[in-house]
Amino acid sequence: MPAIGEKAPDFIATTQSGEPFQLSSLRGQKVVLFFYPKADTPTCTTEACSFRDSYAEIRARSAIVVGVSPDTVTAQAAFHDKHHLPYLLVADADHRVSDLYGVWGTHQVRREDGTEVTYTGVLRTTFIIDEQGVVQRVFPNVDVREHTAEVLSALEQ
Repeated sequence: MPAIGEKAPDFIATTQSGEPFQLSSLRGQKVVLFFYPKADTPTCTTEACSFRDSYAEIRARSAIVVGVSPDTVTAQAAFHDKHHLPYLLVADADHRVSDLYGVWGTHQVRREDGTEVTYTGVLRTTFIIDEQGVVQRVFPNVDVREHTAEVLSALEQ
């Protein structure tokens, strides 16, 4: 997992619209890069819609949002359209990007009800990347109920 102060790993992947996307094309802007396990599942939808609902505030802090999950382009497109998400979603079905960021694997995670489970897939994680492409904050194993407020606060710093 990239550490604070390290260059964010660059990647090229496909967005929900089928277009290629390269992270480094966003240099000069802050990026909120969030990894989520599966499109259109309850917790992932809560997180994605929270970013949607706070998008104007995020943009006011000169940042943009990019979501990544191990879904297909088709699944990402349906999720994007169904929930009117104003930001890019990256399809990472081969989990190449998730591997690059160290968020794919077997993890011990705590569910909303407090129980812990072993899970293989994406660990819900957000990276805040500065205008030069350097990781400024890492939020591993995100609690979606408080996360957008944490991100907005971090973008102020």
